[in-house]
Amino acid sequence: MQDTLFPAPATLLSPHGRVLSLRQPQVMGILNLTPDSFFAGSRVSSERDLLARAEAMLAAGAAVLDLGAYSTRPGAEDIPEAEETQRLLPALQLLRRAFPHAFLSVDTFRARVAQAAVAAGADLVNDVGGGLLDPTMFATVGQLRVPYVLMHLRGTPQTMAHLTHYEDDLVLTLLRYFRDRLAALRHAGAVDVLLDPGFGFAKNAAQNHELLRRLPELHVLGLPVLAGLSRKKMVYGPLGLGPEAALNGTTALHMVALQGGARLLRAHDVPEARQTIQLFANTFSMAE
Repeated sequence: MQDTLFPAPATLLSPHGRVLSLRQPQVMGILNLTPDSFFAGSRVSSERDLLARAEAMLAAGAAVLDLGAYSTRPGAEDIPEAEETQRLLPALQLLRRAFPHAFLSVDTFRARVAQAAVAAGADLVNDVGGGLLDPTMFATVGQLRVPYVLMHLRGTPQTMAHLTHYEDDLVLTLLRYFRDRLAALRHAGAVDVLLDPGFGFAKNAAQNHELLRRLPELHVLGLPVLAGLSRKKMVYGPLGLGPEAALNGTTALHMVALQGGARLLRAHDVPEARQTIQLFANTFSMAE
């Protein structure tokens, strides 16, 4: 089932000429431009706050900054495209001016938002909808030749919590989903693709942990995997905590994801994620 037409890239090439190396695992820092993201500590409150957070993340070793202006937590309110664009583009333009060499990602499932963001300097499109929430997304990223994160999702952020029943084996279901979506991406002319199994999206706690344990099985597709675990309910729920107290648990599961072959950790806490990668690299390089 390995996808030889999308060979696992050692680097991602932005349409603007910026390069992201995936020879070693990297960190994608999360910048939330929404007022209702599930982790209040990640919300950006002003331009000054945005610049300070971005600068701190880059200094701590973030290889990518991921800007999101649409909350995708379970049950989040749907907002119009115009509102998402109004939140996203000024922030993106501000970061592009302040950090001209930074690799910037936009977290959106809307093709027109993605197109406007790439025109404003975005280097990667991170689509929680896997091209299903906007049928023009694949054609857009193909035309733009922009790296793309393909995530697994059922339903929408508003309905996904009720869509956790899988008739077949969970990982087999994801492999079939990715196979079909990758075929559509190929047809649309897409280039660099990363896979995101979608932890917390249409999956219950047990399914999330099963998916993390079986992460190596996704490598049959031959593509790099992004792990979005940071401070999610699969981390804090079993511990009887809330997202504010989930840093230690996130670090523990980040190590599991790295052992499972994840190449990109999407994280709220960049220094700790980078430290985890460093210790992982030291441990396994010494073992060799």
